[in-house]
Amino acid sequence: MISTDRLTIRPFTKDDGRDLYEYLSNPAIYRYEPGEPISLEQAVVLAGERANTNRFFAVVLMNTGKMIGHLYFNQIEPPSLRTWELGYIMNPAYQQKGYTTEAAVGLLKWAFPTHNIHRVVAFCNPENTASWKVLEKIGMRREGILKKNIFFMKRPDGAELWTDTYEYAMLEEEAKEKLG
Repeated sequence: MISTDRLTIRPFTKDDGRDLYEYLSNPAIYRYEPGEPISLEQAVVLAGERANTNRFFAVVLMNTGKMIGHLYFNQIEPPSLRTWELGYIMNPAYQQKGYTTEAAVGLLKWAFPTHNIHRVVAFCNPENTASWKVLEKIGMRREGILKKNIFFMKRPDGAELWTDTYEYAMLEEEAKEKLG
């Protein structure tokens, strides 16, 4: 478990399904993410699956125990490059309160030394201003833009809706300087 001023960042449990449903059932979540709203039953199953992996972390309010979002953190192949990818989704009811920034900083402060990380990368849609502002607040550097490299949605006629992606990164030496 990782503790910050207001949050606990911990592995998922099978009991996180209801809180996960609260935001993954919201169509607004999928504007910049793959997938579609899920049912409570799907959320319960998903929480159980995430409880059996080390790629997802629940972001929990310390004072109430409510899960308000999650972080994705996974090593990119090959392991010898010591590179990890960061991602996050926060319940819209808890956005714009600094929780995503606080959770990401907490995770990175713990992860860099714990996993002997050389580099962390993150990706986001250029239209997702809130997401790339979080990445910049935590000290990640925009390295470039990938043009029309991915699609999550299709038009009614089946044509893919390709989107651009910003790529951000932070090196180990930058983490020491920017994260403390």
